[in-house]
Amino acid sequence: MTAEKRRGRRVEWLAGSAVALALLFAGAATVAAARGGADGADRAAAPHTPAAESADAGFARDMAVHHQQAVEMSFIVRDRTKDEEVRRLAYDIANTQANQRGMLLGWLDLWELPKTAAGEPMGWMAAGHEGHSTKGMDGMAGMGTGYRAHDGSLMPGMATRTELDRLRTASGRAAEIRYLRLMTEHHRGGIDMARGCARLCTVKAEKRLARGMVEAQQSELDEMARLLAARGSAPRS
Repeated sequence: MTAEKRRGRRVEWLAGSAVALALLFAGAATVAAARGGADGADRAAAPHTPAAESADAGFARDMAVHHQQAVEMSFIVRDRTKDEEVRRLAYDIANTQANQRGMLLGWLDLWELPKTAAGEPMGWMAAGHEGHSTKGMDGMAGMGTGYRAHDGSLMPGMATRTELDRLRTASGRAAEIRYLRLMTEHHRGGIDMARGCARLCTVKAEKRLARGMVEAQQSELDEMARLLAARGSAPRS
């Protein structure tokens, strides 16, 4: 290797190291700011940190659980059908919701809040927070306190253990229809929960994520209705 090439590699290595260190320091500064820093000035400038019983924390915990089942169902159908459209949709849902779940759990870590709560799932929607009330909110009637968990279905839209077992044993067209119907109901429940966060949450980044979930999942609902119609089926009423 010539001296010129060695110098070039040293420059590339140094440049890469500088970028890595900059990102490291930026990340450390962000975490320090979010947690309040060491003195009063840092705490005054720090973003709002939600309480454990807040809508922000409740949404992060509950949607992480809700998303986990969507990822599970998507992996199941991937192995039960060879249809490229359904497999592509399942991949998109699994990839998107796994990433979002990581963000939600990451926020709970950042806020130093527990990832599980002893209270009723989605109770934060019915109780209202920061002076808000859920009265008159579209899609939220009966949420929080009106849903009875059963057979592993903890929240509205979640499939039961029995339904998941049936999905695992189906194949081909039957598996596609089961998956699309279950995921349609799953998305409807998720959209209602995301709308609740968009109204009640106080952390701006989380509210933006919730609004994005509503838009993306509504688009996927339209796509799933089309796929069901192409198979001579329709969402369950």
